Amino acid sequence: MSKEVRLLSTSAILGYGFPEASLRAGLERRPHVIGVDGGSVDPGPHYLGAGKPFCSPIAIRRDLRLMLNASVEAGIPLLIGTCGGSGGAPHLAMMAAMTREIARQDGLHFKLALIEAEQDKDSVKRRVAEGRVMPLARQPALTDQTIERSARIVAMMGPEPFTRALDAGAGVVLAGRASDPASWAAAATRAGLSHAPAWYAGKMLECGATPSIPKGHDCLFVTVRQDHVECEPTNPARRCTPLSIANHSLHENSSPVHHVEPGGMLDTSECRFEAVSDRAVRISGMRWNPAERYTVKLEGVELAGYRSICVCGTRDPLLIGRLDDFIASVRDEVEVKAAAFGASADSYHLGIRIYGRDGVMAAREPLRGAVPHELGFVLEVVSQHSQEMASAVLGMARTNMLHTDFPGRLCREGNMAFPFSPSDIEVDPVYRFSIHHVAELDDPTEPFPIAYENL
Repeated sequence: MSKEVRLLSTSAILGYGFPEASLRAGLERRPHVIGVDGGSVDPGPHYLGAGKPFCSPIAIRRDLRLMLNASVEAGIPLLIGTCGGSGGAPHLAMMAAMTREIARQDGLHFKLALIEAEQDKDSVKRRVAEGRVMPLARQPALTDQTIERSARIVAMMGPEPFTRALDAGAGVVLAGRASDPASWAAAATRAGLSHAPAWYAGKMLECGATPSIPKGHDCLFVTVRQDHVECEPTNPARRCTPLSIANHSLHENSSPVHHVEPGGMLDTSECRFEAVSDRAVRISGMRWNPAERYTVKLEGVELAGYRSICVCGTRDPLLIGRLDDFIASVRDEVEVKAAAFGASADSYHLGIRIYGRDGVMAAREPLRGAVPHELGFVLEVVSQHSQEMASAVLGMARTNMLHTDFPGRLCREGNMAFPFSPSDIEVDPVYRFSIHHVAELDDPTEPFPIAYENL
């Protein structure tokens, strides 16, 4: 059993960037593992459905090259979860191809493990039929119809697949969709340390130096011991404080003290935060409560339509003074004219976001009575039928925003200013989350096959 495990996280997400000096400073402290979380559901369903990364491949490649070379030079494993942003099969394939290319170009040699997280529809249907899939957050029960409509389904793995890959001698582990702290928890528990500090360390490391001040995308060094965790950023411009660590403990969770993970729950209700220097904090008192049933989250998306958008703005005080009536008139005109070329009102959605009034909070905006001197509009059309139809309806909306008359109107040319030409932008397919459930497993590694390569 190890007395401690030293873990180095480079950033909140692969592709967000980090200073090379911070990486070097972390390596000087002789970590046992280097890693980074690769993605999140935060950017929405599009990237999972489209199979595209939400970080630039150029930025991902830069970060990955530095980490691969550091891993090989130091002789320590490199762990990356939720590859490519969403952790589906195309995301993992992109990361694998990038890794092979960098290894070839830089003359690096290591054993690569690829852990798949995308689920085939038949296996999900089988789990549903067995009564082993339950809805989350008041979602309806999962049906075969919803599964069939899904463009892509991933399961969120826990630490066990990472542990299996490391036990097989992998020097670099690239995983599909994973719980953000899972890779770190695997590194610590594999060394014989307790689940509670292992998972807590993961909660800190998953976001790089975000638990420090000033916040930023940078490297975090965490030492895990049997009864506590110590966190310190490697960049001397940042520092961890008891308050910054405690604040980050609330990150991305519905409960401030109960963090549900595959296999159990991390309880932070009795955590103690102690400054051990002006830049480092020790956290103790966390507890791990094993679950009666091992479950993993399922995330699935389905095609919702095709989107086109337009950005415009106005500074006309008369239009702003009767804005609601103006927008209602535009909507009425669009409905009539779009119907003339076959776009019925129930076949598309027309959204008009009004920035400067309530564009951020919509109906929840508490200051709706404020009268701005200018307003920006984002027009959005989502058509159920095609990209061409979305653009056609958007063209009607843009034209009527520009030319619809209103009482007292003085400008006879156009109501709107357009910052771009072309004004209409085709955004391509739109996806929505359709599966937000958990699946019960007998074997935590069974839905996550691992392939190995020697590079």
